[in-house]
Amino acid sequence: MDETNVPLTSCPDCAAQMPQTAAYCPGCGRPMQTEARAQGKVGVLSEPMAGALAYFTFIPAIIFLLLEPYKHNRFVRFHSFQCLLLWGAAILLAIALKLAALLLFIIPVLGPLLVVLVSAVVGIGALVLWLVLVVKAFLGETFQLPLLGAFAVQQAAQS
Repeated sequence: MDETNVPLTSCPDCAAQMPQTAAYCPGCGRPMQTEARAQGKVGVLSEPMAGALAYFTFIPAIIFLLLEPYKHNRFVRFHSFQCLLLWGAAILLAIALKLAALLLFIIPVLGPLLVVLVSAVVGIGALVLWLVLVVKAFLGETFQLPLLGAFAVQQAAQS
């Protein structure tokens, strides 16, 4: 199929012509999203604010899953379930790292150094992941983590 038969559309920001299937505008770089963002209110909070608050420890996530009207909002439920699943995965990872650290301490000099290095990398990775999840929720997006996100979507769909 040659490019002359591809249906074109224009960017709402800069009016550049592009294929309808483009993910980003070639002129200004704006994302061409078809997914609706959460913008409504649920309870006293906006949906994005409640979704972002769900990631501040596991306590708000549990509260949102138990309290009306939050427990019926799919967006808030998704972020609450994903937060709880992430906490569970983090606890399992922490246990695995503790066991690995016990084994690595047997190695005289390199062992403790590896433990500190791996702990620092995992800690920075966890902080970055947490920031991404909070920002994506605050922007009204349902950013799915690999493995955990699909399960969170299933649980959020059930009321």
